[in-house]
Amino acid sequence: MRSIEEAATASGAVKGIDLMERAGAAVVEALRDHWPVFATGAHRGVVLCGPGNNGGDGFVIARLLREAGWDIEVFYWGDPDKLPPDARTNYKRVEAIHRLPDAIEAFKYAASHHPHLRCDPSVEDSPPFLLVDALFGIGLKRPLPEIGDLAWHWDYLTNFPDLNEARVVAVDVPSGLDADTGKVVGGLTATNILPAQLTVTFHRRKPAHLTDAGRRMCGKVVVKDIGL
Repeated sequence: MRSIEEAATASGAVKGIDLMERAGAAVVEALRDHWPVFATGAHRGVVLCGPGNNGGDGFVIARLLREAGWDIEVFYWGDPDKLPPDARTNYKRVEAIHRLPDAIEAFKYAASHHPHLRCDPSVEDSPPFLLVDALFGIGLKRPLPEIGDLAWHWDYLTNFPDLNEARVVAVDVPSGLDADTGKVVGGLTATNILPAQLTVTFHRRKPAHLTDAGRRMCGKVVVKDIGL
């Protein structure tokens, strides 16, 4: 995928910033198709963005949902000064970004303690909640002990379906999976992976969508054309 994208941008056929915009729009389209409840009206969610272009896609997703009237909280893991250029551009286009791990408490609150999101069994059709996992995409290969603080709080997320009827969508692959093998990246365990109900990837499926833990963690996989 990196070679295909680099060839496309080097030829002048497309700009990287345009690919990122298309990718973010493709995820929004896919989640609305997959969960019709999100196709209309304004909803609430959390977008988790990481330090690479996967995070850049997340910033686009957050901006597009906010423009549609959604109440979206954005959490970013990393140093914004070290973001790739296109991702940094989209970082600057999004306001009110919480920095992780400093904002762990805010993240926990947004994830499972927001009063109007907690599922009330007495209320039919309680409003669903969306979580977008755009932390780490196909480039994650090495152990990341520095994300331990965040991994410790995955329990707030894995309990979402029971608490808030959360819908979890991953961009490319659920963060922590090796896209080439479907295995959990060294230094992490399966409990550090947030399973997705929907995974949106671009151009072609990756091995992780078909092999090992990836088959269980990715949920439904949707492949979107972004013009490559």
